[in-house]
Amino acid sequence: MGVKGRIIWVAGPAVKADGMLGAKMYEMVYVGEERLIGEIIRLTGDTAFIQVYENTSGLSPGEPVYGTGQPLSVMLGPGIIGSIYDGVQRPLDRIASAVGPFVKRGVQASPLPLEKKWKFRPLVKKGDVLSPGDIIGTVQETPLVECKIMVPPNSKGGEVVNVAEEGDYTLEDTVATLSKGGAVEEIKLYHRWPVRTPRPFRKRLNPEVPLITGQRVIDTFFPIAKGGTGCIPGAFGTGKTVILHSLAKWSDAKVIFHVGCGERGNEEAEVLKKFPELTDPYSGRPLMERTALIANTSNMPVAAREASIYTGVTMAEFYRDMGYDVLLVADSTSRWAEALREISGRLEEMPAEEGYPSYLASRLAEFYERAGRVETLGRPERIGSVTLIGAVSPPGGDFTEPVTTHTVRFIRTFWALDPNLAYSRHYPAINWITSYSGYVDTVKVYWESHVSKEWSELRSYVYSILRREDELLEIVRLLGPEALPDEEKLLLDVARMVREGFLQQSAYDEVDAYCDMRKQFKLLKLFAEFHRLAVESLRRGVSLKSIRSMPIIFRLIRAKSEVRNDDTDKLDALLEMMKSEFEKLMTKEVVTTT
Repeated sequence: MGVKGRIIWVAGPAVKADGMLGAKMYEMVYVGEERLIGEIIRLTGDTAFIQVYENTSGLSPGEPVYGTGQPLSVMLGPGIIGSIYDGVQRPLDRIASAVGPFVKRGVQASPLPLEKKWKFRPLVKKGDVLSPGDIIGTVQETPLVECKIMVPPNSKGGEVVNVAEEGDYTLEDTVATLSKGGAVEEIKLYHRWPVRTPRPFRKRLNPEVPLITGQRVIDTFFPIAKGGTGCIPGAFGTGKTVILHSLAKWSDAKVIFHVGCGERGNEEAEVLKKFPELTDPYSGRPLMERTALIANTSNMPVAAREASIYTGVTMAEFYRDMGYDVLLVADSTSRWAEALREISGRLEEMPAEEGYPSYLASRLAEFYERAGRVETLGRPERIGSVTLIGAVSPPGGDFTEPVTTHTVRFIRTFWALDPNLAYSRHYPAINWITSYSGYVDTVKVYWESHVSKEWSELRSYVYSILRREDELLEIVRLLGPEALPDEEKLLLDVARMVREGFLQQSAYDEVDAYCDMRKQFKLLKLFAEFHRLAVESLRRGVSLKSIRSMPIIFRLIRAKSEVRNDDTDKLDALLEMMKSEFEKLMTKEVVTTT
């Protein structure tokens, strides 16, 4: 145990204690007779400012504060996947079964099941020399995830003196003993790591592999790479939560962490209810067998909300170090920033823009810089990634407010949700004019080598149609559609087809909910070829009215929900049918004109 002080001041989640000489910044402490969990966030002489991660009602001056000598840490080992935690890694499901649906103050429970036995399979032998990050053995955590037991990154390593045989062990059992320079270290199935300290790695790699989400507007126009950073800002009702659920379900990441920081209780309850019922589309097994949830609703202690994203990203880095691709979605970082603002106000700090603390930008940077695709420490060599996507809820949809503007500085993919699209029932309501991706050029090589060399050219061609439509709509508003020449009218028609047949995607349609890379490319090619052929037809004397009345148009728009991912040959047939219709149309109209 560390130092022992006493409370002298309480203001909401902030507590001031004196007699704390010898305490350290970010040290975890127990506050009051009920031993509430807290963390030191400022030290002035022997006075410590503590943010308490539980309700402080009833705390009074004079109650003791116990130091632990350790920073706020998470427990890393088998048992994380499938769990539901609060912001400081307390297992809500196990607490609920022990004390009921209402979490009482001061209740403690191990984040991982200490009594459960795991089947350990060793991969090293006596006499081997191990370094930090080396894999000692494996545990089948769930049918979908194999947990690799590694030498902790802060270990000195050494020669294996003893290693457990294959068999069943609890988390507290020693599975290997290392010796170096006379010092002996026992390795267990778990270790602890401070949440505010990024886990080390050997080398950061370029973000060249796309995270395939199955959402066409994202993968094709605004892709995100594995190890990348993304932001989904949008006003209330624009579909942030549904997009995050779709990303969690369909993306090709191996492990998913969903952090609900400050969301409304009914929304978070829906997540906790729906996720265990979802089926992993890649294996057919429950999605929770590769997912962990961190739930911290708006009515839970505000300080724990501030810690929740660090808790989530530290656990994500643990699975990254095993060589897995990990996706962490945070819903929403605006609520997290509001927690920072409240704590800062309690500490009487000088406020910056809109009352947020002046260090808001640096805290956001600390979070997003923990994303990355890396070569991990240790042997065997492995590559893992952590992709971070944060939802932002700007008040009134104002993207100039501080959280959105600061977030944009540290992310490379910006999916701007448009309320006008949402209200017109266009989902995902990602605005293709204001959104952008900094990964288009880095993932281009992957798309061209795995799908088609035409990908980049086609994407640019169709995107230019959408951009030109935006310019033409201004003219239409001023002068009316009749002021446009036929080629521009045709472009507006094709842009509408792209919007309805490609950009729109139903998360609740069995066929359309997920669109693989090959199907996305072939759909894109259909619309690009339609525009090329239609322009050629116009120039050869075919009337715009005849093109607009072509039966193939309806089939092109419906193809997204009628052609399955494993049956894309139908799209090739549709392309040939379209070419044939245009040939007949040109022959008929040109002959008639002649």
